[in-house]
Amino acid sequence: MFLSAKSSIPSAPGPSTPLTNSYTYHSPTPTAVGPYILGVDEAGRGPVLGPLVYGVAYCPASWKTDLEKLGFADSKTLTSEKRAQLLGVLNSDPQNLGWSVRVVSPQAISAGMLRVPPTNLNKQSQDATVLLIREALQRGLQLSEVYVDALGNTTTYEAYLSSQFPGISFTVTTKADSKFKIVGAASVAAKVTRDACVDGWTFEELIEEDDGTVKNARKEAWNREFGSGYPSDPKTKTWIKNSLDPTFGFPSLVRFSWTTVKVVLEKSAHPVKWIDEGQESLIKAFDAGKGREKDRCIVTRDLGIQSVGML
Repeated sequence: MFLSAKSSIPSAPGPSTPLTNSYTYHSPTPTAVGPYILGVDEAGRGPVLGPLVYGVAYCPASWKTDLEKLGFADSKTLTSEKRAQLLGVLNSDPQNLGWSVRVVSPQAISAGMLRVPPTNLNKQSQDATVLLIREALQRGLQLSEVYVDALGNTTTYEAYLSSQFPGISFTVTTKADSKFKIVGAASVAAKVTRDACVDGWTFEELIEEDDGTVKNARKEAWNREFGSGYPSDPKTKTWIKNSLDPTFGFPSLVRFSWTTVKVVLEKSAHPVKWIDEGQESLIKAFDAGKGREKDRCIVTRDLGIQSVGML
């Protein structure tokens, strides 16, 4: 089974389905006897638009020679048509080949990076990798070797993964998608999935719901000339500039935690002043008392709370 570039991608949201939450997709589990090798790569760490997608691909260790003949490589060096064809190759031998992706939504990326304390992109990437490996094991695959495209310090990350999964040999290195075909296969799965997510993006802001059921979709207010999604891309810059609503900001396609977006919001969006009318009284309630009530605030006094030392 080979997919054309126009075929639907099973790992992407369905038609008219907005991407609101992160999710995981697994192809059918291969049935060949293990042990298995597994490769890990990502697509979309740098863009200001769309999800971050981590992909894994896996096959029996004894099948390495066959894998070498299939044409997998760093997805960035391949045309979109070739990548779509290679995803079809990944689906063509379910006995020996399998793949999975973790799609981290733009909302989840932003929420993680803007929370206190923040969960940076490296930690979110690490969590996606660990989840995919763990779920491969839970699906019954016996993993002997795992190859990971570099994330930060290769030695430290390799030691971390080895501590999480004792008994598996890990190799973390730069350009792994060029060095190991199984990582190239993972790269293809991740890239094709991300492209399908962005190209078929459904703006949830334009969907009207009635009792939780989609009633109709309003006419799109945003054009789809996204460019590559990278902050340095002139097309992406233009899209961001033209898509700003000065009151509500941007649609959920945008990663609000990116500096590019923060600068546009600060420069062109309406300023917001948060007022908590109950803050002053709350502070007063916990102010320390005076005189005999020294060191006791209104809350403890009204509730009759005393320290153990006073009983």
